[in-house]
Amino acid sequence: MTIADFSGLTKKRPEKSLVKGKKRTSGRDHKGRVSVRHRGGGHKRLLRDVDFSQIRKFGVPATVRAIEYDPNRSARLALIQYIDGSKSYVLAPEGLVIGDSIVSGERTKAKLGNRMQLQHIPVGFKIYNIEVQIGQGGQIVRSAGTSAVLVGLDGDHAILQLPSSEIRKVRKECMATIGTVSNSEHNLINYGKAGRMR
Repeated sequence: MTIADFSGLTKKRPEKSLVKGKKRTSGRDHKGRVSVRHRGGGHKRLLRDVDFSQIRKFGVPATVRAIEYDPNRSARLALIQYIDGSKSYVLAPEGLVIGDSIVSGERTKAKLGNRMQLQHIPVGFKIYNIEVQIGQGGQIVRSAGTSAVLVGLDGDHAILQLPSSEIRKVRKECMATIGTVSNSEHNLINYGKAGRMR
């Protein structure tokens, strides 16, 4: 049995303004009958409001305040604070530390954690949290330790190699974040017994 490494996390409770209760969808219905089978037990979870698009504060720099655990996903979250004081949760890339500055915009500096359009990202860079449709927010490459590679540009489309080695075309105006998703050792965890997974 092995456990995850929590040493790089900030020891604090989640940001109160960015969490809400999460209702369980499994178990028994109003008649008392089991409606969703093989699910039960487990600890209560708070749902973090993760900003997958980062278009609300376009071009506004933000500072990383904390790296946090999220029970609802395999990746770690970064709590960022914009210069106007508002806070947000984003997927943390591997190597991001407290105090780093990140920004989301149409075209920004190509550095870890920055988010911009695919047409402005240098070819060969590792990217994650990629939009499939313009303005929809990141939908693919979001789990721990994953990253896609920008292979090149072809007319109105960007060519991506996904973690599965699939080659996919998406519009070059779609947004993506530079880096690899944090918690890359997630797939090495051995739960050891069924009760722990439950």
